[in-house]
Amino acid sequence: MTGALSPHKTESGFLLPSIHAAPPFFTQQPNPGTQAIVAQQWTRLILSYARHRHLFVIRAEDADVPGSEWDEILRNPRINRRLLSSHLSAILADMVAKGHAVYEPPKQTSSVLLYWRSPEEWAQVLYDWANSTGQLNTIMTFYEIVEPPVPSPLSGIPLPILRKAVSVLAKSNRAQIIAVSDGEGVRFLAGGTGK
Repeated sequence: MTGALSPHKTESGFLLPSIHAAPPFFTQQPNPGTQAIVAQQWTRLILSYARHRHLFVIRAEDADVPGSEWDEILRNPRINRRLLSSHLSAILADMVAKGHAVYEPPKQTSSVLLYWRSPEEWAQVLYDWANSTGQLNTIMTFYEIVEPPVPSPLSGIPLPILRKAVSVLAKSNRAQIIAVSDGEGVRFLAGGTGK
């Protein structure tokens, strides 16, 4: 065993930062300044991993479930450490307070929807996808966007994030929200007021 901290690649191909090999990283720090730095590092790690794995939801209890989709980052068997659910809950609260996540469903504090892209960034991805696939001036249901016949960057996007992205586009006159018989829909408009 070497004494040096070093990055480590997970089975999914994600490169863990060297701080992931430091035992104190997995412990809630008593000093508020130190804990703020740890929370910032965990936020960066969670969002990067979520983007890598195309994950949108993390729950405090994911820290307690061996083999969960978050296991690669919430545990480090090389140093026999894991993040406790109480620590993850505090990190999630910090992420919500800083706009990197929202509690989903609302009115609870154990599960969050992650913004590894901001609603504005998702709006641009959505508009670029509609433009590149010839969907401008076409009415599409939210289901058609989330579950397209050909996989896209929007495949599996949660409806709350999609709604926020559509709202961003509607405010810039690049989309119009449409009520359709089987749910919600949107018409993408050519032009509009910029990106």
